[in-house]
Amino acid sequence: MKNYLFVVLAVLFTTPTLLAQETVMVGGEAMYPMKDIVDNAVNSEEHTTLVAAVQAAGLVETLKSDGPFTVFAPVNDAFENLPEGTVPTLLKAENKDKLTSVLTYHVVAGKLDAKAIMKAIKKGNGTATLTTVNGGTLTAMMNGPMNVVVKDANGNVANISTYDVTQANGVIHVVDAVLLP
Repeated sequence: MKNYLFVVLAVLFTTPTLLAQETVMVGGEAMYPMKDIVDNAVNSEEHTTLVAAVQAAGLVETLKSDGPFTVFAPVNDAFENLPEGTVPTLLKAENKDKLTSVLTYHVVAGKLDAKAIMKAIKKGNGTATLTTVNGGTLTAMMNGPMNVVVKDANGNVANISTYDVTQANGVIHVVDAVLLP
């Protein structure tokens, strides 16, 4: 009985510590590693535009599936920095295909944490080509010794501001720009 009590106490006291080590704060909210990409993203105040776009494109069920996915998740400011009228235009029902293309351009199949991306950049002599779910490519490269940036097909660059937000079905890297195919 004494050993059983010790095991129960050990689990109770170490589990929150282990979860806290993997839980990352994004948009003022905790992103729990046992939740999926959508269930975490809806709680981030920094990603309300992204969440609205994912809903309008009908991608909620896809991003709730097993994956795994690597998502480069633009913050609200990134959407605000697009040319005036871009977001409202993309959110119109008749532009669902274009919106879907933009959103899936931010998703790579598989779980690529920062370490894996940096390893691919090193292996590629300074760049790594990432194939997105929409079939386009992103180029990852270093900007300084520990900062990864991602470049789209148009030459626009997004800085990763928060790395390795672990999800039950992948990983999110928060970025400061919208990447366009």
